[in-house]
Amino acid sequence: MTGGRLGKDIIAGDSAHSPLFVRVSDPDAAHRMPQDRDALSAAQIETIRLWIDQGAAWPDSAANQDAKIDRHWAFVPPTRPQVPEVADQGWARNPIDQFIFARLAAQGLSPAPKASKEALIRRVYLDVIGIPPSPAQVDAFVKDESPDAFEKVVDQLLADPGYGQRWARHWLDLARYAESEGFKADEARPNIWRYRDYVIDSLNADKPYDRFIREQIAGDELWPDDPAAVVATAFNRHYPDESNARNLMQRRQEILNDITDTVGSVFLGLTVECARCHNHKYDDIPQADYYRLQAFFSNIRAADSIVLAPADKIADYQQKEEAWEQKTKEIRDEMARLEEPARKSIIKEYVDKYPTEIQEILVKAPTQRSAMDWQMYYKASLYLDPGSPQYIAPSATCAAKLKGEAKTRYDDLKAQLASYASLKPAELPKASAIQDVSADAPPTHVLRTGVYDSYLQEVQPGFLSALTSEKPQITPPTNVISTGRRTALANWLASPQNPVTARLMVNRIWQHHFGDGIVRTASDFGVQGELPSQPQLLDWLSTEFVNHGWSMKHIHRLILTSATYQQATGSDEKALRVDPENRLLSHFPRKRLEGEVIRDAALAVSGLLNPKMGGPSVLPDLPAGMDGHGGWKMTGDPSARNRRSIYVYVKRNLRYPMFEAFDMPDTVETCARRYNTITPAQALTMLNGNITLQWAQGFAARVLKQSTDDAPKQIEFAYRCALGRRPTVDELQMAREFLKQDAATIAGREGTEEPIALPPGRPQSVSMSDAAALVDFCHVLLNSNEFVYGS
Repeated sequence: MTGGRLGKDIIAGDSAHSPLFVRVSDPDAAHRMPQDRDALSAAQIETIRLWIDQGAAWPDSAANQDAKIDRHWAFVPPTRPQVPEVADQGWARNPIDQFIFARLAAQGLSPAPKASKEALIRRVYLDVIGIPPSPAQVDAFVKDESPDAFEKVVDQLLADPGYGQRWARHWLDLARYAESEGFKADEARPNIWRYRDYVIDSLNADKPYDRFIREQIAGDELWPDDPAAVVATAFNRHYPDESNARNLMQRRQEILNDITDTVGSVFLGLTVECARCHNHKYDDIPQADYYRLQAFFSNIRAADSIVLAPADKIADYQQKEEAWEQKTKEIRDEMARLEEPARKSIIKEYVDKYPTEIQEILVKAPTQRSAMDWQMYYKASLYLDPGSPQYIAPSATCAAKLKGEAKTRYDDLKAQLASYASLKPAELPKASAIQDVSADAPPTHVLRTGVYDSYLQEVQPGFLSALTSEKPQITPPTNVISTGRRTALANWLASPQNPVTARLMVNRIWQHHFGDGIVRTASDFGVQGELPSQPQLLDWLSTEFVNHGWSMKHIHRLILTSATYQQATGSDEKALRVDPENRLLSHFPRKRLEGEVIRDAALAVSGLLNPKMGGPSVLPDLPAGMDGHGGWKMTGDPSARNRRSIYVYVKRNLRYPMFEAFDMPDTVETCARRYNTITPAQALTMLNGNITLQWAQGFAARVLKQSTDDAPKQIEFAYRCALGRRPTVDELQMAREFLKQDAATIAGREGTEEPIALPPGRPQSVSMSDAAALVDFCHVLLNSNEFVYGS
């Protein structure tokens, strides 16, 4: 039982946090156990302490067996269950359906009919790549009568680059991805976007999930020569950070707490943060385990200027840089002399705000710094390093303080320096990530009630005792300066023997396809989390995941090609009565699209979507008045602003308004599931936003290009683009009447100063009023409920 727990009263290996020992050794008689009798002797108390610290071994095998039986379901490794044999009359297409059908049959329910081909292809396009199918793609699928027609569409979509762009958003929610620091200053993190591209590329390549985990926890230790693996460690660089806070010890502890909580939630599916101040009140997680988990990260620091280039390119860059430096030395030296007074003042003012002990660490000889000193040094010097994106005294800042003759001379020197620009090599790509400070880690202590400077006993890195009794095998790497601690953690997290890892990920995939996970509390598999609605199916999918090389696309394909996924959305009265929340999936659930997908779908339908992948984020238009209130200066190229939503800049203190209206999560913490709200702001955003009107204008231009002046054809084409289907007879008639009446109203406004929205490139054969009415009609379709729902 070493490292495990016996009930709730004994923590094997940890007497100090075992409630039994605390009570028998309490000096206060009112709280001491046993009550109503003499206290235990000092020798008896010492015997109990030694017994617990040595593992609390218990000779009664029956008692141990009972403890195993009582173990929480999520802490027991999944075993592959037998697939149910069901009389489904040919409905089931793969084992998923057999599990689903068996549960439905047990409740006297039947699955819904299959969705129409038009509905099905729109559902899967929005689900997998996040943009709707074109009319031509719908036609091709409808006409394909082969038995594997849908399977071919699924394979095509999983191979499409849009898959990574669509599904990366789900992972970035978990990673609390953002491109700024947060808090008051909310400074930019200029290189962090490479992590976003890493996630997209990894998903598109179907990188095995176990490798995906290892790279994000310890890629720099395991594969230091692989730029992607180094970038991956930025998973733990997404913590918010208050750059102006001068208590570096407290700041460091808050960062470590954030990392510990996020790793626990994302990779272990447990609310480990509840054990930060005391033993977890519900799950089997003692406080010491929280800090053992945290100890794996005790030696890390932010590394925001990692060069991503092979050795030969670095050498070439350095050679060209040296040549430029020689040619410009005199100019730069004089510029530096002019900058120096301002730079000294800025740095002095910054350093003086630190406590005396931090100022002493900054000037201490490197050989005299302890492991914790180095932690403080790197945290402070991040803003004092000229090569850091956070450097507080760059040339531009210092030059801005010059006046008079000094400014005139500086401007002249700056012009001279610019004449040598052709000699200066282009900057090598850089990334933000994390690294260990050294091969020696500072100590980690349990903190009394979680207070950063209230130390209790020291602990070593360790796994959660509720999940395993295994001890970490930590070996420092030989090809990089690091402790090797994170490698030990990464290997345990990504192990097939870890009881929660595979379950968590297949549950997350299921959640994003069906709206709810098999376990609805997707990042809480603990005692307070919901029980799985289909426990055997969850375990079958988990073992299937591991057996197929941790392939996420394999799980996607199983789900998408199942009859369960291909059901219609309608439900019957009995299903609503027996299973009102549709946990048994007797029909496909309706799902509203996220704000990002609504935007991408609208851009695609309007013909404005820019398909360019990767690179720095874009800054789209903001509503009037926001640019001066923590906003941004929008990207100049209008086409670039129409890239997919995954490439929209993520600023912690200013979420893009449309995304915020449609429930984009707060990026300060990990988000396992977005909750859909219905608010007036959503309707007003879609109806009154200038950007929505631009989409409608582009949409109308696309319709006119396809069907210049035939109203029924225009209506049909618009319906097919926006909703993936043809209009009904009634819809067609209503649309024709709308266009006629709206055109007459607009014609009455011609010649007035009231603005009239027109599609770009309006053909001369189409009157202004007819074209403007078509814009209004396209605007209506983009505002329809059907457009913003994916099924």
